Amino acid sequence: MASALAAPYVCAQSKKFAGITLRVNGFGGLYDETLKKCVGAPLEEKYGLKIQFIAGSQSADLVKLIANKDNPPFDLFQADSAYMVELLKAGVIEEIKAPDVPNIKRILPEFREYGDRGVPYSVASSIPVYNSRYIKQPLISYSDIARPDLAGRAVIPTPVQDSISLYLLGIADENGGSISNMEPAFQVMAAAKPNIVALAQTTVAELQMFESEEVYAGIFWDSRAHELRTKGFPIVTVIPPKGIYSICSYFNVVKGMKYPEAAHAFAEQLLSDEGMSGLPRALGIGVTTDVKLPEDIQKNLVYNSPERIALKKKVDWEKWMADRGARIERVNKIIRT
Repeated sequence: MASALAAPYVCAQSKKFAGITLRVNGFGGLYDETLKKCVGAPLEEKYGLKIQFIAGSQSADLVKLIANKDNPPFDLFQADSAYMVELLKAGVIEEIKAPDVPNIKRILPEFREYGDRGVPYSVASSIPVYNSRYIKQPLISYSDIARPDLAGRAVIPTPVQDSISLYLLGIADENGGSISNMEPAFQVMAAAKPNIVALAQTTVAELQMFESEEVYAGIFWDSRAHELRTKGFPIVTVIPPKGIYSICSYFNVVKGMKYPEAAHAFAEQLLSDEGMSGLPRALGIGVTTDVKLPEDIQKNLVYNSPERIALKKKVDWEKWMADRGARIERVNKIIRT
């Protein structure tokens, strides 16, 4: 009888990573809940591995990780493309290679911006959007933010938000500029000033402005535009023909963490069909692998075909981050004076 009663305990302890918990910085809300369901739960069921998401600010968590590199507060670290620059400079993340995580081979080459550093698992695009109930002439480019018919009805994110402010690079590119010559973008911003009612300080603030119909057009995340559509708002996302500017989100193995094999199991599950399907289903966030999604989900993604993926523009993230101070000062001066 004692042997029979102990059997479930013995079975639980026989799982490969039983007793191990990996600490991960989280983004909060439905995002973390989705990853828990599609990545964390299967890992616990199969291996006994637990994943603890600690919701917080990505920028603050980055500072915390770098400041405590000898005793890291996280085992895995989520970082957007721009923040990967700081992680690499600080030397706090390990390489992740296909022999350890075979599903890495499924990542499309356009999304591997940092080689063997980090696992890109989702992609978000900074794009023009508009409410078709009020805007009858479709927007077609980043530069259309300056169209006269948008007077007093447009919103753009504050340039302090390094990732979504990529729209400035899109405007520069459409008008003969580049990451080394942002002047054309600033000229368009000056022309757009009568249209812009606010520099949105947060994504939530911008979402609320579209929901209240205080604004009819602007620059926003593609996934948030999808969220508005699910709520019944006729929000159209624009695919600029000269190219789309996007960020990837990466999972990284923190240097010095105790369980690299468990971290590799996490990455393998993340890149599986089950792991990759969660965020597009729940939030309309794009994928980075060859996963096959149902048509009703696939059609809502920005990168939903080889032709769309070919529009993804490469970004020199180190230069983009190095120039952030001048960029912030210039846009604030144009819009606020």
